Amino acid sequence: MIAAAQWHLHNRELDRKGLPRTAASWQMNIYCSLPLRMMSRAWGWLADCRVPTPARPLLYGLYSTAFGVNIEEAASSDFKNYRSLAEFFTRSLKEDVRYVDPKSCIVSPCDGRVLHFGTATNCHIEQVKGVSYSLEEFLGPATWSDKNDCPTIVEKIKKKSPDNALYQCVIYLAPGDYHRFHSPAVWKPEIRRHFSGELLSVSPKVAKWMPGLFCLNERALYVGKWQHGFFSFTAVGATNVGSVQIYMDEKLKTNQWVGLEVGTHRCKQYDELVLPADSFLGKGELLGQFNMGSTIVLIFEAPRDFKFNLQPGQVVRMGQRLGCVGDKDDTIEDLNKTKKLIESM
Repeated sequence: MIAAAQWHLHNRELDRKGLPRTAASWQMNIYCSLPLRMMSRAWGWLADCRVPTPARPLLYGLYSTAFGVNIEEAASSDFKNYRSLAEFFTRSLKEDVRYVDPKSCIVSPCDGRVLHFGTATNCHIEQVKGVSYSLEEFLGPATWSDKNDCPTIVEKIKKKSPDNALYQCVIYLAPGDYHRFHSPAVWKPEIRRHFSGELLSVSPKVAKWMPGLFCLNERALYVGKWQHGFFSFTAVGATNVGSVQIYMDEKLKTNQWVGLEVGTHRCKQYDELVLPADSFLGKGELLGQFNMGSTIVLIFEAPRDFKFNLQPGQVVRMGQRLGCVGDKDDTIEDLNKTKKLIESM
């Protein structure tokens, strides 16, 4: 009753100030204290268990109906071919069901719903409308940059031009979506950071309620560059995500037990790996998979005339155009020169 009263008073105060109803510190602490990592590991083990062949059509059929799975898009539409729930979650698609826009400089890396997109003009950027997170806490210190006199991290992480802007796009993958994700552009990943954070839900309702959610959760962050400068791709873990798998990074191990010293927090810890010098990803190239629904966060540098071709809450498909610089499309000749341009930066 005391907790319910506190919750009501907190929400009433936010309403009085005209602010969105977000979690108070004590609510966040209670949520983070739940055994979500243990539950996620148990769910990962259960999802990987073999399902008896006669039960597969019933189990996967119920799941497909509940979450709107279009099994006709899968490489195999026969439920009996999926040994476990994990295999069904990470199913591949037929080659011709997703079209990667050849003229867009950046495309959607996955199927999902756009939670937020826009520019990052200061140290805090929005995860959903009205609820923000710290850019420096999300990316970690910009040790890859040699710019020591920049007043903000936004200016510090830019690689190409001080006149460029920093943009972000957040895409949520629901449980019924295609769970593999692809490279959204032609780019060169240089550093991987793995933050051993929480495994909180990243559903749109929780994202609206908990400030800094993406900074709290476990995530695999890849930092590099593309033709317009800085580029980062982050796969954010969530409750019941058994693991995040990146095919080019076999050393990445997510959802592991983490030893903590007194007074520390998981989200403050990360390990860093310098990727091979020849690492290079093409637009639409298969990159990895979630073992349940989760979120992709793109943060990248581009000229100030970059425009998103999106609407808030829009459902997107892998390969769909996200945006481009002005009204200019990437021609085949431009794409052939992109790799040399990136390597010369």
